[in-house]
Amino acid sequence: RCSCRASGGGLVQPGGSLRLSCAAFGFTFDDYAIGWFRQAPGKEREGVSYIISSVGNTYYTDSVKGRFTISTDNAKNTVYLQMNSLKPEDTAVYYCAADPRPYYTGSYYFDYGMDYWGKGTLVTVSS
Repeated sequence: RCSCRASGGGLVQPGGSLRLSCAAFGFTFDDYAIGWFRQAPGKEREGVSYIISSVGNTYYTDSVKGRFTISTDNAKNTVYLQMNSLKPEDTAVYYCAADPRPYYTGSYYFDYGMDYWGKGTLVTVSS
């Protein structure tokens, strides 16, 4: 059984930065697509970014393009989400997830979700 654990959330002022980490247990990244999702209070969950490290593919939702960067450290079995120029509308609980079908493209994982989910970490952007 595989699992993911997200960390790195906190309170940051608008325009600030945070780096979230997703540590994976029970599987190796090369065999999975790894994604970040978020859910703001009163809103539905939305996909933020995903990476398929075996082929180097990344994908971002439009609202974070140019501000967020997803990356992996395969030696640590960890995926990062570097978040810059944060806005109040980025406030949400962020979740990392994994899917054992690392061959879809575009918004597939955002539309249909991923198979394995970890506990979230809260990001609050406020002055």
